[in-house]
Amino acid sequence: MIQTSGAQSVDRTLSLLAMVGRHAERGVSLSGIVTESGLSKPTVRRLLLALMHAGLIEQTEAHRRYYLGEEAYVLGSLASRRLGLLQLSMDSLQRLSKTTEDTSFLSVRRGTFSICLYREEGSYPVRTHALQAGFEHPLGAGAGSLAILAAFPDEEVEAILAANQKLLAGQYPLLPPQRIRKDVAVTRARGFALNPGLIVANSWGVGRVILSPDGRPAGALSLAAIDSRLQKARQVELAGYLAQEASIIEQKLVDMFRAKGTPVVNGSRMKAILHAAKKHRK
Repeated sequence: MIQTSGAQSVDRTLSLLAMVGRHAERGVSLSGIVTESGLSKPTVRRLLLALMHAGLIEQTEAHRRYYLGEEAYVLGSLASRRLGLLQLSMDSLQRLSKTTEDTSFLSVRRGTFSICLYREEGSYPVRTHALQAGFEHPLGAGAGSLAILAAFPDEEVEAILAANQKLLAGQYPLLPPQRIRKDVAVTRARGFALNPGLIVANSWGVGRVILSPDGRPAGALSLAAIDSRLQKARQVELAGYLAQEASIIEQKLVDMFRAKGTPVVNGSRMKAILHAAKKHRK
């Protein structure tokens, strides 16, 4: 099917909006957007101007970097009343970082990727900065991202890996599809995901999926620290904290779904555990 120029322009504009959003509070330069998008500078300027006129992005005078604008904030706030995973997770993120002194994260799926929605700093003086709000990784790369991927059926896992194959080969040399498949199996068996420094060498992470009341992954909680703070015994300890908070958030999601009259799948967590155990025995 041949795409019309109007539809193509809309797709490109929305793609640039998402691109600016991924850079969150850091902002992004015009040259950065041109490089990342692969579009010509005149095209990028024209599309960015349209987004600025709509209030969806803004450009600072001092550094000439682009950020999400006020209208994007308004739309996001309105959407959060319906979706609301970040709001439902804030107490859990704060408890995790206070209890462990490490940095906690909330990530969600976006297509074949995971995106970090929020980072809650821990008090431990030596921190890892490998993951920030707005950062995006292919599903399976990183603890939270792997936790999300492992919650999907095998056929979806394979479709996601196939879609990300070129990106994984080019930018994630330590994470070929066969390694991710193995990590998915291990994650299902033990109930939590582990990233042993496969993206940034000394940055380790532990992740736990958050299941939606319909049984699908809604997102993931994760904790990250330098490698010396995430040896085997502490991995299990942190996974326990993550499991507690994931269960709390899942119950909040159930309550929210029921309040809206949305059907709820009972026993979703138990079904996931049984599924993992069955696969592990094979």
